[in-house]
Amino acid sequence: MAFDVAIAKIDREVEAAIAPFRTAVEQLSSVPGVKNLAALQILSEIGTDMSRFPSDANLVSWACICPRSDESAGKRRSTRIRKGSPWLKTVLVQSAHSAVRMKGTYFQALFHRIRSRRGVKKAIVAVAASMLTAIYHMLKDGTMFQDLGTAHFDRRTKEQQKNRLVKRLAELGYAVELAPLPI
Repeated sequence: MAFDVAIAKIDREVEAAIAPFRTAVEQLSSVPGVKNLAALQILSEIGTDMSRFPSDANLVSWACICPRSDESAGKRRSTRIRKGSPWLKTVLVQSAHSAVRMKGTYFQALFHRIRSRRGVKKAIVAVAASMLTAIYHMLKDGTMFQDLGTAHFDRRTKEQQKNRLVKRLAELGYAVELAPLPI
């Protein structure tokens, strides 16, 4: 019985401590793959004041989720991500894994697009960086998450897409003549 009273007291204290951050937790919980516990962990690491970071790229760099650029004299060396806050990186990567499993989301489309070129691990880190970028703008502007959808990358103009595909076929050794279909 005393145990239940102690737990209830702790729950009330936690709720009182979280109250100022409730809106920020709700904002972060609207991101696919981020639930209340993950939102609390992210907020405890980065805070709610985004004026500390001049841009979203600065936040991503501070969190050590962006690949480093180590190039000198034309030689490219390691592009591993730096050691940063292990708790923030862990929760972002776990949230990214969860987000890419949700069908019809921008993060799933981003993951599949990068995975085909770079591999699973780099794609997950890229999704985590994209999530942190979205979180930065949400906290800075005070808005909820708005998913761009899976068709975001397909929304190129027809001319750009046509030129890209013709160029790709030329690289593969094919000569292509295009003619529009009759309507």
